[in-house]
Amino acid sequence: MIRGGDQRRPQACDLELGRAVSLAQQGDEGAFEKAYHLVHPGLLGYLRGLVGAAAEDVASDAWLEIARDLGRFRGDGVGFRGWTATIARHRALDHLRRQKRRPRTSLIEQEVLNLPGRTDTADAALESMSTRWAMAQIAKLPSDQAEAVLLRAVVGLDGPAAARVLGKRPGAVRTAAHRGLKRLAEQLTPANRAQSTAGAVPDPLKDET
Repeated sequence: MIRGGDQRRPQACDLELGRAVSLAQQGDEGAFEKAYHLVHPGLLGYLRGLVGAAAEDVASDAWLEIARDLGRFRGDGVGFRGWTATIARHRALDHLRRQKRRPRTSLIEQEVLNLPGRTDTADAALESMSTRWAMAQIAKLPSDQAEAVLLRAVVGLDGPAAARVLGKRPGAVRTAAHRGLKRLAEQLTPANRAQSTAGAVPDPLKDET
């Protein structure tokens, strides 16, 4: 049996997502469509970071599997995000194996990231960057840092949930995300700031316990 859920404070839409998933499991097609619209943007952004232009195709494969196995899922809205991210990652790795190349990050569409940042030094700097610029820098991070930041900031998972997706210890994922954010902040120069537009990087390290 597949279990979902984690211990972080839910996002505003996670309660709505949990209700939609529950109704979808009872056969409500409209509820499944709502769950799809709540989850898909972040999931697609994560896949763009893994497989680039193939993200749409990989996402389609992932959603077919999600729909097929929906009745097996047990958990809340937060857990559903983690479960769908795990499925999407498996399909992405399958794609990359077929392409005989290793996972790498690529640019993510600007509208994927729209959550406020933290107030510490690294995140305060990131808040002044344009989202597109930030994603260009994420693409340059080591793969473990890039994927940790993508799962935390784009998909919206906390440390334990992201760790389950990656099959790593929460501390390792938290450290990778923190190092990634620090590296992004170090890349922010006055010139970059002057050229940036309004936008924010979400807070992947907030509310850790």
